Amino acid sequence: MRLLRPLRLLLPFVAIGVALVVFLTIGFLAFAPSSQQQGPTMSACDAGISAVGRSTSGQAAGATLETLSDEQKQNASTIIGVGKELNTPPRAWLVALATAMQESTLRNINYGDRDSLGLFQQRPSQGWGSPAQVTDPRYSAKTFYERLLQVPGWEQEPVTVAAQTVQRSAFPDAYAKWETLAAGLVGRFGGVADPTGCGPAAAALPGGVAQKAIAFALGEVGKPYVWGATGPNTYDCSGLMLRAFEAAGVQLPRVSRDQYNAGGHLPVRQAQPGDLMFYAYDRNDPRTIHHVFLYMGNDQMVEAPYSGQNVRVQPVNWDYDELVPLATRPGTPANTA
Repeated sequence: MRLLRPLRLLLPFVAIGVALVVFLTIGFLAFAPSSQQQGPTMSACDAGISAVGRSTSGQAAGATLETLSDEQKQNASTIIGVGKELNTPPRAWLVALATAMQESTLRNINYGDRDSLGLFQQRPSQGWGSPAQVTDPRYSAKTFYERLLQVPGWEQEPVTVAAQTVQRSAFPDAYAKWETLAAGLVGRFGGVADPTGCGPAAAALPGGVAQKAIAFALGEVGKPYVWGATGPNTYDCSGLMLRAFEAAGVQLPRVSRDQYNAGGHLPVRQAQPGDLMFYAYDRNDPRTIHHVFLYMGNDQMVEAPYSGQNVRVQPVNWDYDELVPLATRPGTPANTA
């Protein structure tokens, strides 16, 4: 018992220490910055949406944030506000805005095809509500969101597909041209710092790098493809990229799968001259990348394609089902795209 007496004397100090630890832990949790205090974010990268603010050919007046009228901006703000009240994610706001831009150019009009009315051109005869209701911006936005949320897997669908599923338009692909503007509106009026969900943009290449890499690759046009070759007389796809950027002062890994991770990422539709683009057996799994090429701008690429072919310049097939949705800007810091 005498041996245990010193331990009994220590018990009050141990209790005080435990209480102090509990108090400090609770205080830290109570006052630590919460991620919920930050603005809303997109749930996933939509690499098909172009850079916010980039003009899209063929769009009518009011196609940029700067040229929207006060009425259009107010209606956009209302659509986003209703989405927030319903606790819908920012991607739902983007779908709704692209839809309203296509259907009415974000104007609450009292006419349309057959009995279509309002921001979303909803038809009273099809159960969307009375004429007075569908021309109420808050009501029409709420009804759109309710039907969108009933679509299974809408969050994973392209914006234009999700919009078409709700609207059943005679022009199902027409919503796509408004995605960039809708993303800009989500950013400005919805407080979403990254409306495409693709993280911070990749840093710019140092001056002259893209031009030197492209010039080198073009100088090799006509030379045969040989698997495993890195020049100077024959190349495989990654060997050509290796030497092109080496000539521009940027060191790349040897193979295409590693080259994918050799710089910052950005949505492939935002690629600039000098960016690397990739093909993969599963376009959403970089581990299955099997081909790399150099984007030259103006929808053109230079590549060492495959056995039996020579280094060549080709148009980019933006709709090819193996095109990886993110491009790589070689030698720039990694980002969260």
